[in-house]
Order: sequence, then C-alpha cells, then structure tokens
Amino acid sequence: MDSYAPQDALSQEGVWRFSAPALDSTVPRARHAVRDLLATQGVPVDSDMAQGLLLIVSELVTNAVRHAAVLSPEVNVEVAIGSEWVRVAVEDDHPYRPKALEADHEDTSGRGLLLVKTITREAGGVCDVEHTSAGGKVIWASLPRPRNGRQGL
Repeated sequence: MDSYAPQDALSQEGVWRFSAPALDSTVPRARHAVRDLLATQGVPVDSDMAQGLLLIVSELVTNAVRHAAVLSPEVNVEVAIGSEWVRVAVEDDHPYRPKALEADHEDTSGRGLLLVKTITREAGGVCDVEHTSAGGKVIWASLPRPRNGRQGL
C-alpha cells in the first residue's frame, strides 16, 4: 500500500475552473481536462474513482450541451480537490432543474443523471443540483478520495 506525506496532500488541494462553448466537442475536452488535472496535481485516486469522475463529467457536460445550450452558450466546469474528496461541477445558465429519470431499457438516452447518482452513491459520495445567483444551475458530485493513496490515472 502506497502512502503520501501530508504536505503532498496539501499541495494537491485547490479549485480549478474552465469555460467552454456548449458544443458536442466540449464533452471529450472536459473529460480530458479533468483527467489531466488529476494527473498533473498528482491526486492519488484509484482507477474506479477516476473512471467514475470522468463519466460524471461526461454526463453532466453532455446534459448541459443537449438541454441548456439554447440559453447557455457556454458551460463552466469546476474541479475542487480537498484532502478527503474530489468534487466536479458543471454550471450553465438554464434555470431548469433536471431530475434523474428512470428511462425505459430500450431508450438509448435519458439516463445520464440516474447514472451520475448511481456512480456517486456507490462511491459513498453525494450529488445535487443548485440554482446559481444568476438564475442558472450547477450540478455537482463529490466523491471521497481513497484512503490508501493508490494512483490510478
């Protein structure tokens, strides 16, 4: 089991934010940016957590692009790294607060937020949707960091 010194954990903590156009091409760009940020900061996440975070980012950005672009030409992605958790959030200017839908098994879409909630719950984390002061919304998920410090990226 690898471990890291407390000062290393402190150097990993912080908040990073970027904006991108509400286009389909933003989805992989956001996923790659989050992956690269975790690796660059040396955040010790296991491969399950890394894949979960990247899938959450993909689903949230996809939802913003598909459902909010008419009122929100840009989406904002934020990654906050704490000593015991990693939080990803996607903000747009559309006021509609989405709900996780139970889609029919034959549907090929419509289950993104359900997937986000499931991944978050299984990891022992929390997620929510909040309104912003500008009238839009931010959807976020916070996952606990593994205690053993294994690097999976």
